[in-house]
Amino acid sequence: MEITFENVRDIIVETLSCDAEEVTLNTNLVEDLEADSLEIVELSMALQEKLGVGIEDEDLEKIKTVQDILDYIKAKQA
Repeated sequence: MEITFENVRDIIVETLSCDAEEVTLNTNLVEDLEADSLEIVELSMALQEKLGVGIEDEDLEKIKTVQDILDYIKAKQA
C-alpha cells in the first residue's frame, strides 16, 4: 500500500480531532495542532494499525511535522 499525504492526514484528523484544513505538510503537530505527548503516541499507534508502519518510541521526539511522518514512514518501507 502506498502511503500518501491524504492517508496520513485522515489518520491525524481522526486521532487528534482536528479539521482536515488545518493539516498540511508543514503543520507542526505540537505547535499547530496542540498535540501532547500522549496524543503523539496514540497517533503512532493509529498509523501502525491503519498503515502497518508506526513510529518507534525513540523516534517520536524527532517527529515534528506531517512531512516528518511521511518521510519517516517512507524510509521504513524502503
